[in-house]
Amino acid sequence: MRRTLLWVVALAVTVASAAWQRWSGPTYPVAVSATVGATVVKGRLERSHGGPGDQSVRLQAGDGDVSGEVAWRRYPTAEPWTVQPLTRAGEWLEGVLPHQPPAGKLEYQVRLGSSGKQVVVPERPAVTRFKGEVAAAVLIPHILAMFLGMLWSSRAGLEALRRDGLPGRFAAFTLGTIIVGGFVFGPLVQKAAFGSYWTGVPFGWDLTDNKTLLAGLAWAWALWRARRDPADRLGGLIAALVTLGVFAIPHSAWGSQVDWATLPAVGVQPG
Repeated sequence: MRRTLLWVVALAVTVASAAWQRWSGPTYPVAVSATVGATVVKGRLERSHGGPGDQSVRLQAGDGDVSGEVAWRRYPTAEPWTVQPLTRAGEWLEGVLPHQPPAGKLEYQVRLGSSGKQVVVPERPAVTRFKGEVAAAVLIPHILAMFLGMLWSSRAGLEALRRDGLPGRFAAFTLGTIIVGGFVFGPLVQKAAFGSYWTGVPFGWDLTDNKTLLAGLAWAWALWRARRDPADRLGGLIAALVTLGVFAIPHSAWGSQVDWATLPAVGVQPG
């Protein structure tokens, strides 16, 4: 019963950490809602676009006389805004952001108007990042292995809190899943999405790669300590805390970003 309880707690910690990573990250959609005249306009503005084609901009605007336009520019730049009208399709206002090269970012806002009144949403422009399409055969094993790594890490940390706990029993599997998810499939995901296998240390400061590296090193150290002393609890506890801290960092923070000085503008029509 005690072991079952520890696994349940570890699973809860893992799910909460994964949800926090997703919700707090810079790619989570921005929910918008605004009253324009007598109409409530609402929807979500995406902050990530994978694969070919333009990114859709779509807001529910009822059947009133609300019109709109989307204003965007490359990020980070001080370029003039490009403005394009939204078209109405029933109760929806729809538009697109032009496709950009992998790791290219655009910041954008939607300007809504009715009876001479204008509302801009969101107040602070949303920033979206474009990426290449990642095959499910690569993405799913990556996500599954990282999830299992966090689950086993959490279970090892709870084991280390027991006076007679043996967290070293979980060290090899934890390290193995992190290696598979973060150092085998992770670079394949990075290559497909942004064109480089690894952009962390020593080649760059991509936070996703660097936090994976930190977690891997922490569990390699914990496994080394467990091999020397099976009763060691400190190594597993520290490695679990490091991994928990790593998973607390929002997903895709400090992610890959193109240098616009080296690339031509795509679809720019200042307005």
